[in-house]
Amino acid sequence: MEKVIVALDFEYKEEVIKFLDLFKDESIYVKVGMELYYQSGPEFIKEIKDRGHNVFLDLKLHDIPNTVERAMRIISKFGVDMVNVHAAGGLEMMKAARNGLGNEILLIAVTQLTSTSEKAMKRDQLISVSLNESVIHYAKLTKEAELDGVVCSPLESRMIHEATSNDFLTVTPGIRLSTNDKQDQVRITSPAKANTLGSDYIVVGRPITRAANPKDVYFHIVDEFKKGE
Repeated sequence: MEKVIVALDFEYKEEVIKFLDLFKDESIYVKVGMELYYQSGPEFIKEIKDRGHNVFLDLKLHDIPNTVERAMRIISKFGVDMVNVHAAGGLEMMKAARNGLGNEILLIAVTQLTSTSEKAMKRDQLISVSLNESVIHYAKLTKEAELDGVVCSPLESRMIHEATSNDFLTVTPGIRLSTNDKQDQVRITSPAKANTLGSDYIVVGRPITRAANPKDVYFHIVDEFKKGE
């Protein structure tokens, strides 16, 4: 299974099916986010799994520990391969998430969204340290909670590994090819650069799903990520 995760950022289930039909002969890793999940629910997760694909369920849980633990117990029955929470929920919430989910499913935490700049973080979150310091703090907290890794910018992968360990996963959105615009991402880089910086998984959505030939672009990105710079 390749470590390029395709974000299924479609509005309707029918669009997802049309996209997945391009990969009838391959098993790929896909990300199901809030928009798709809230519309189609757990039954559609099963349909994707029945097609042979791995699923990263990207719901970014952030609530009191008891609520998150109970929610994770439900999610653990979906058959997904990866799920996430917000590290800002704190150490006890993340421990509760781990307890509810169990150890068979990868559990990661969001540090700072890749759409967040340092200026916006300080203004909106009243965090006075630098963006890098905030990300490292959340990564260390996540590891202390015994989660498997974090969602972060590819630009932060190397320093997170240095601050935690090499086997602590970095799952990195914010990937763009040189021909793509930044859209709503701020802290971005290319698939090749992400490999060089130490990303374990990359998450790519619109550059693949909105391409004229999505399958060709997918395999191009897989190849570029494998080779690095």
